[in-house]
Amino acid sequence: MQTNLAPEYRATPEGLEAEAILRKCVHCGFCTATCPTYQTLGDELDGPRGRIYLIKQVLEGHTPTRSTQQHLDRCLTCRNCESTCPSGVQYGHLVDIGRKIVDEQVPRPTGEKLQRWLLKEGMTSPLFAPALKAGRALKGLLPASLADKIPAAQDAGVWPTREHARKVLLLAGCVQPAMMPRINYATARVLDAAGVQTVIAGNAGCCGAVKFHLNDQEGGKAQMRANIDAWWPLVESGSVEAIVMNASGCGATVKEYGHLLSHDAQYADKAARISALTRDLSELLPQMLPELVDKLKGQISTPKAAVAYHPPCTLQHGQKLRGGVEGALRELGFDVRIARTESHLCCGSAGTYSVLQPEISQQLRERKIAALDEPFAPAKPAAILSANMGCIMHLQNGTEVPVMHWVELLDQSLSAA
Repeated sequence: MQTNLAPEYRATPEGLEAEAILRKCVHCGFCTATCPTYQTLGDELDGPRGRIYLIKQVLEGHTPTRSTQQHLDRCLTCRNCESTCPSGVQYGHLVDIGRKIVDEQVPRPTGEKLQRWLLKEGMTSPLFAPALKAGRALKGLLPASLADKIPAAQDAGVWPTREHARKVLLLAGCVQPAMMPRINYATARVLDAAGVQTVIAGNAGCCGAVKFHLNDQEGGKAQMRANIDAWWPLVESGSVEAIVMNASGCGATVKEYGHLLSHDAQYADKAARISALTRDLSELLPQMLPELVDKLKGQISTPKAAVAYHPPCTLQHGQKLRGGVEGALRELGFDVRIARTESHLCCGSAGTYSVLQPEISQQLRERKIAALDEPFAPAKPAAILSANMGCIMHLQNGTEVPVMHWVELLDQSLSAA
């Protein structure tokens, strides 16, 4: 696809990157077949191909409208279209560029501005944990739409204290320690069982995705730099072998630090090294299997209740990791089933999307839960597993079936061994 950039974008890194991405697009439309919003709304402008044309028009000097902004807002950034695209179009990068340019030219209504500000500042604030505690106390008085976003308090258990020669850094995350602390504790215990020590750098915080994808891109990059600074002494000394993510959304973002900070002279090289060291927790599973098989050998041949697995978009499309989790869990004796159809489609969580676009989000959640239930019909799965806190919480609000991180199931089995 040829484009003629407007003068104001010809010399900018964003403009040049967008032009290179657009050149790859052949307008084939394969992406529309796997786009959740196109599937739901049936509007060409609510699919990747239509949004690409909207962004192309803006880059060529056309004035964006409120309608342009809304069509870009409705994108989940699930990147399913990237998995489908035969030309390798990096749509996720392009839509980030397009949203930034459009938001600079199209003012948002006051209510939207406030909502977005509360999300990007509140979720990444140290006050989030006490606010969540207060919310739990007042949950009965809150509107249902807000009360549904407040999970029950969890008993996370005990953090392992053994020292190991092998060490990895773990990003605790911004809201996960307060909302679902058991995921981080379960991760540390499972890694400990495999002879790996989990280290958390106290000054590391939000991965930067919340602010970046709410078009506070500079705020998001500031959080990325802060994480690099927090991790760098351990990385530079060689005392950790990897930076591990148990939230696939954070993992997809941190793996792109090298790209997102490539024009930052001070941080570009460090960011590239951080991205190269970053691993989703599932990527460590193959090397952990021998230890885990040995510890679970008494359970592996014991029949277990069948569970469903939803691979998050940030894992299968953002990080291009497919099949690793369910394959490893099956080797450990678990009966894991994925949806027979639509396992590639987004559940509708997508970070803050479920708050900003609740109607579309809920439709996608209902569709996803139906697809996950189908292999078990007429019964239900014993549990639904996933690999990202946002997906877990979103799905749990739509089903009575327990939803958890796959590492929590593994932790439960190890504690019973």
